[in-house]
Amino acid sequence: MSALSIPPSSSSTAPTLSWPNPNPDSNPDPNSPFLPPPHHDDEPRSRSRSRSRSPSPEASPSAAADPLLGDDGPDSPSLENPDLGIHSIPATLPLTAAEPSSSSSSPPSAASLPSLLHLSFNQDHGCFAAGTDRGFRIYNCDPFREIFRRDFDGGGIGVVEMLFRCNILALVGGGPQPYYPPNKVMIWDDHQSRCIGELSFRSEVRAVRLRRDRIIVVLDHKIFVYNFADLKLVHQIETVPNPKGLCAVSQQQGSLVLVCPGGQKGQVRVEHYGARRTKFIMAHDSRIACFALSQDGRLIATASTKGTLIRIFSAVDGTLLQEVRRGADRAEIYSLAFSASMQWLAVSSDKGTVHVFSLKVNLGLTVNDRPRPAPEPNPPASSLSFIKGVLPKYFNSEWSVAQYRLHEGLQYNVAFGHHKNTIVILGMDGSFYRCQFDPVNGGEMTQLECYNFLKPEETY
Repeated sequence: MSALSIPPSSSSTAPTLSWPNPNPDSNPDPNSPFLPPPHHDDEPRSRSRSRSRSPSPEASPSAAADPLLGDDGPDSPSLENPDLGIHSIPATLPLTAAEPSSSSSSPPSAASLPSLLHLSFNQDHGCFAAGTDRGFRIYNCDPFREIFRRDFDGGGIGVVEMLFRCNILALVGGGPQPYYPPNKVMIWDDHQSRCIGELSFRSEVRAVRLRRDRIIVVLDHKIFVYNFADLKLVHQIETVPNPKGLCAVSQQQGSLVLVCPGGQKGQVRVEHYGARRTKFIMAHDSRIACFALSQDGRLIATASTKGTLIRIFSAVDGTLLQEVRRGADRAEIYSLAFSASMQWLAVSSDKGTVHVFSLKVNLGLTVNDRPRPAPEPNPPASSLSFIKGVLPKYFNSEWSVAQYRLHEGLQYNVAFGHHKNTIVILGMDGSFYRCQFDPVNGGEMTQLECYNFLKPEETY
């Protein structure tokens, strides 16, 4: 373990930032976190967005009246913070689907559909965001419906990161004609339909992660961690080349746990900010292709570029807790996701099959909460005892409990639904699936819903 070093925010590698008063016409509050830092003659000026309003996106009437997002659900944490301009829509407001903009009042043709640039779930997997070559859209998972969209005039959004169900989002331009520069993170306030702050970097932003108290920005070789309230840089991390923007953060209240690629091939780095310590885990011999962190920050699932084995580690001490096998041939792992109970792990890859594995790790769960053992895919060990030690490791592997087969070669993101034993699958072709698996008998999952979310009126 190595000590966590916190660099000063005035480091020469720190990016340009702007966090202005979101209401410049009002009397400024000297204690407001939105005020930009005082300027000194020897400092470069940050570009402020408080004086110029962003071009208004084309939005649906319902979206303008009800800009975000309806029922948070009983377990969602409160995000109300008027001092930061963060507001949650009361749970009593109904979720209503957004109407298409006036330019698309008739059914859209295939040529007029937007191109998807980005898909991501919010922190509790109850919503997902889609970045397109025209703007971004927000959807509810269960029941499935479009909540609202923001269509920009001739510009694409390559990263959309939600903050649970509140009005604050992080946007990064993308596509052939980015609406914002790809090296900037724009903090979007949907109540005002404009950006209220920005972070500028010297290279393209690969990913953004949000917590209620932190903003994490991922570049090719660095990760920057900021306070949410004032955009003060509190930590920066050097990584191996990270073109996918791999990074995961815990979401439960309390101290932050952050997972990112380490400094060498096959290594993951775990930052425990509460304990002020760093843990390095040699997870694979090959490069890391994907990983996931449980919401409480206790479990890490990793996959390498081989894509055959998934390993589950303790985030606390780096112990290997379990190893499961997706298959025998190489595959590109697109997505890993823990269930909220940490009893199940979902995996998607370019092979077109989504797998659900049973987790047998013991994290102090009660007997009733512990996961049931997965059905044995192979003959009992006793029948093979006469050749014990001769069979390759492949035959002793733990296999998935349940599977759902999709189109091979397409990229899919997966998460567990809010209903028991359900998963939600998002495809970069605009497909939305909600499926249910049998935790006892396993086998093929049952499809509950299937839509094209770029054309919500159509079902498959």
